[in-house]
Amino acid sequence: MDTTLRDGEQTTGVSFNDAEKLAIARLLLEEVKVDRIEVASARVSDGELKAVKRLTKWAESHNCLDRIEVLGFVDNNISLDWIQEAGGRVLNLLTKGSLKHLTGQLRKTKEQHLGDIEKVIEEAERRGIMVNVYLEDWSNGMLNSPEYVEFMVNGLSKTAVHRIMLPDTLGILNPDQTYEFCKSMTDKFPDVHFDYHSHNDYDLAVANVYYAIKAGVKGIHTTVNGLGERAGNAPLASIIGVMNDHLKVKPHIEESKLTKISSMVETFSGVRIPANKPLTGENVFTQCSGVHADGDNKDNLYFNNLLPERFGRVRRYALGKTSGKANIKKNLEDLGIELGPEDMKKVTKRVIELGDKKENVTPEDLPYIISDVLKTEQVVKRIKLKNYHLSLVQGLKPVATVSLQINKDTYNETSVGDGQYDAFMKALWLIYEKLGKEHPVLSDYEVSIPPGGKTDALVETVITWEYKSQEFKTRGLDADQTEAAIKATLRMLNIIENKEHGVVINGK
Repeated sequence: MDTTLRDGEQTTGVSFNDAEKLAIARLLLEEVKVDRIEVASARVSDGELKAVKRLTKWAESHNCLDRIEVLGFVDNNISLDWIQEAGGRVLNLLTKGSLKHLTGQLRKTKEQHLGDIEKVIEEAERRGIMVNVYLEDWSNGMLNSPEYVEFMVNGLSKTAVHRIMLPDTLGILNPDQTYEFCKSMTDKFPDVHFDYHSHNDYDLAVANVYYAIKAGVKGIHTTVNGLGERAGNAPLASIIGVMNDHLKVKPHIEESKLTKISSMVETFSGVRIPANKPLTGENVFTQCSGVHADGDNKDNLYFNNLLPERFGRVRRYALGKTSGKANIKKNLEDLGIELGPEDMKKVTKRVIELGDKKENVTPEDLPYIISDVLKTEQVVKRIKLKNYHLSLVQGLKPVATVSLQINKDTYNETSVGDGQYDAFMKALWLIYEKLGKEHPVLSDYEVSIPPGGKTDALVETVITWEYKSQEFKTRGLDADQTEAAIKATLRMLNIIENKEHGVVINGK
């Protein structure tokens, strides 16, 4: 069960609107093929009610309404009324899973609390709403009041509740405790469907899920990119990788869609995926060491079961100070460039020098490095920016006038935009449209000050482009952000133009 749209939305600063919730829900259910999704908490807001209504309307028309779940509370049927109005058919009822929470918050006896829960379940059943039960703070309950937990589970197991959910609400468990406590539940109540809900406060969420599955729980809760309260939940992609490769439990999740859903949630949430995040991070299928690239060249010696193709990714070989000739050779092969041994040594030396100064050298940088090092025309600047003018006046949209030389011909265009760079790009694409030239689509734009920089340091702009089903990045470095973006753009235009016409290397 994926709870990105409920627990994931409890990430600080994250809020999905109804259109975003529907897009994420559709991708999770139709393409990723998770079994269930938890989409909201009852009673939160009018906006949340509107979003759930939109979701349930779609789900009903697509025959999957029973896979849409909403968190609710023991509150004299107010949550049930809310869910019913929203068109939902599954209530995930939040109850107390530890004696401390029961006495500290509700100030009731365990018998009174169980009785209140039973009334909600009976009323839900009367309304045709299925109930699962969260035992909030269950992990502390098992640590400090296991007899209370057993009393609650025993009582709930005699009701019409469908699943009992065991959350490590505060993320306090380690794998040994998770296995022991989950095994205690599955051994004592073998007929109960238990779900396990982990939090990542000690960075143990994935490990704890691993042991919960080994202990016999039948359901796992995840979020896309590990979003969630505090340090978040177990990431969907990581759990699927572990289940497939280590537990040999084959969920029917479409692995090839995990990158797609991760990117969508990254965009909608505004929470960036760290480059080193397992399975979905940019670096996970990138080899940096030259020794690794050499081993892969000879016999794929540094491959493992996490083949990038499983997740719709490709293997890359990073360029930097730890690169060897093998890394550079791999990237040159992708660019269709071949160098002799002496030239390769010179280029390798320059890549290492650059790696000492800046963290990332991209494959798209290589033709420029080669041109600089070998003093040849490997990268022919077929497209040159003769001049441009940007104007910004208060109360008016920015205007850009661009004069672009393509081979020997010069073209001029003027356009307005939402910003100076946007105006520049629109003028540029007007030229391309007049010439009938296909142009790439900008898919990501990132601005940063290089490591060690100060407020007056150079700005690095990294732009990700999509062109003919391929993705690549270009960088620009300048004291001005717009200038840096324009440099990255010109580099992109020449890379594409050279690919279309073939790259000349040493006259070959």
